[in-house]
Amino acid sequence: MDSSNSNEIVHEFSPFFRIYKNGKVERITADTETVPPSNDPLTGVQTKDTVVSQENSLSVRLFIPKITDPTQKLPLLIYIHGGAFCIESPFSSLYHNYLTDLVHNANVIAVSVQYRRAPEHPLPAAYDDSWAAIQWVASHVNGEGSESWLNGHADFDRTFLAGDSAGANIAHNMAVRAGSTNGLNGVKIVGVVLVHPFFVNNEPDTFSPVIEFIFPSVRIYDDPRINPAGAGGAELASLGCARVLIFVAGKDRLRDRGVRYYEALKRSGWGGMVEIVETEGEDHVFHLLNPNCAKARVMMEKVVSFINHGR
Repeated sequence: MDSSNSNEIVHEFSPFFRIYKNGKVERITADTETVPPSNDPLTGVQTKDTVVSQENSLSVRLFIPKITDPTQKLPLLIYIHGGAFCIESPFSSLYHNYLTDLVHNANVIAVSVQYRRAPEHPLPAAYDDSWAAIQWVASHVNGEGSESWLNGHADFDRTFLAGDSAGANIAHNMAVRAGSTNGLNGVKIVGVVLVHPFFVNNEPDTFSPVIEFIFPSVRIYDDPRINPAGAGGAELASLGCARVLIFVAGKDRLRDRGVRYYEALKRSGWGGMVEIVETEGEDHVFHLLNPNCAKARVMMEKVVSFINHGR
């Protein structure tokens, strides 16, 4: 092997990753530090990790609030993290802390999905893994699954999907798949929360090269998974939930795509209720980077209210 060329960069997609001639992948934007599962002393929220599929290295982090009634059933939140399909994880401090806060405030059980990431695992791997995780959750409906927290305390008639950025894209696609198949075995998806969702437009832009690289099997502008508002929009009508809450941020380059999705969903013939909330003066996923600011707390209150609507 010619070591002189081993450090030659053959692909670079800043600020996400670069690939060297020898096949090494380097993430330019490093993942935030990972934290182990724990019992949070401030909130009483407990967390633990479990493997869903050894074959695909698919795992989840489970969150449960402080339980005072052993027979209590709680809403179930399935959360899918962002990071351009290629960085971050449920085990990062960013997402662990956010989910701990949300689980405590909304009094829900949460399942945070660790899907295989690009570029080592190009799309649609993240979609397939997330669907497999949802089906694994559904295996607990009759109280006979592998995780006691889900068997004993999850109310599968009050299930929610949520995600930010690329995770919001995945959450949307999981809701579409749930609405067009019968594969969820008694799980009722009540609502979907899409925070600063990542979709593409009909024409190439600054995000196009990385998405084209990590999703090589499709023409992204024509694929409803990446461009649901522009690729005909027909799949939006089959969204498998009753309510959708969309957040956009005023300074976010993705802001207009969230608005475009909202407008396309309203036109699609889908029979549910959709609401969009814009946070002026803020940028992409600000609520994760500065969770204690006033606007992030308003967002948290809105998500909590959405989950507990009619409860």
